[in-house]
Amino acid sequence: MDDKPENTDWKAALSAEQYRVLREKGTERAFTSPLNDEKRKGVFACAGCGATLFASDHKYDSGSGWPSFYAPIDESVLGQTTDHDIGYARTEIHCAKCGGHMGHVFPDGPIPTGLRFCVNGTALNFKKKDDI
Repeated sequence: MDDKPENTDWKAALSAEQYRVLREKGTERAFTSPLNDEKRKGVFACAGCGATLFASDHKYDSGSGWPSFYAPIDESVLGQTTDHDIGYARTEIHCAKCGGHMGHVFPDGPIPTGLRFCVNGTALNFKKKDDI
């Protein structure tokens, strides 16, 4: 593991699980995030830097065990790369502002986009509409 100064800063700012997911591209266990069941109006922000990534209006229950969205709040808030970490190509999504690993996007989502942004709940913070 690399202990560059910026990694030390991230370790101080994040929980061990958030660091593992956001900075080391980990995956939380399915059905463990309370955000999977979050139904209130609001936004979901990067747990690393606070950038707003998803709106509750775009969230849906995919049955996958992770918070799922059919679109980000804006195309520019997420970056994408192809990873082969499990033996085949997948499209990884990350926060465009801080580079934190969010999860992956798959072409099996609902209308209107047909996409499923499958996100680690530990990589997100929820902000209720009244708190925005």
